[in-house]
Amino acid sequence: MEPSRISRLSIQLFVVDAILTPLSLGIASWLRATLPIGTGGALPEEIVRRTSHFIVVDDGSTDGTAEVARRLQARFPNLVLLQHPANLGYGGAAKTGLSRSVGLGGDLVVWLHADGQYAPEAIPRLLMPLENNRADIVQGSRFKGGHPLHGGMPLYKYVANRVLSMLQNLVFGLRLAEYHSGYMLYRREALQAIPFHAFASRAFTFDQEMIVVSKILGLRIMDLPIPTRYADEKSHLKPIPYGIDVLRLMGRYVRGDYHRLVTDARSARL
Repeated sequence: MEPSRISRLSIQLFVVDAILTPLSLGIASWLRATLPIGTGGALPEEIVRRTSHFIVVDDGSTDGTAEVARRLQARFPNLVLLQHPANLGYGGAAKTGLSRSVGLGGDLVVWLHADGQYAPEAIPRLLMPLENNRADIVQGSRFKGGHPLHGGMPLYKYVANRVLSMLQNLVFGLRLAEYHSGYMLYRREALQAIPFHAFASRAFTFDQEMIVVSKILGLRIMDLPIPTRYADEKSHLKPIPYGIDVLRLMGRYVRGDYHRLVTDARSARL
């Protein structure tokens, strides 16, 4: 991919009703801990200065998330609230947020789950390969040279992540430390090249679909270490259905579904 001038940064704060309980309290605490309100804020000042838009995707929540975001808009006029009247699932929310980021003209996009598990202060380091044109996609990985169990990751999640990621590396021909992180960073050109609007799944495997299609397109994927943070948040992601979704994704890849999707998208652009 040809180098491009990097100037604007679009940060997405991902909000989905299935992750936080109660979500209104969770997103309020997360935003106040992350954005530079008063003298606090985990986002480095350099990132705040360069951020063109903060994007919050409210995926049909019913617990006041939109009201929290609207109150914050008074302090941050560049905070964009995107709302779904009904829950469209992780994949639907991702399509909405990523599409708006491209439309708003951000050169770099940070896709960060607002569940408290991912450190926003790591953004400058994760952005470096994108800004230096050494990668098109960067994943923040808890397993890349780190110790997820020391950060509070439950043992069953650790084992499941290890097993599924090992299988996915074998199937996809990649060497990623994990495939199940909610910390993704993209160059604008990568998002324009990936036909993510055509992904059929609404499941939490959306990020993995992005990686798979990026591999088919020959985009440069890099994973960098991030700390593991597990506190008292309650996840509603059900491990067995999620594992089945991952296996189905691998089956679709072996069957050639994603290769055909890329071919069809290329033909449509001609």
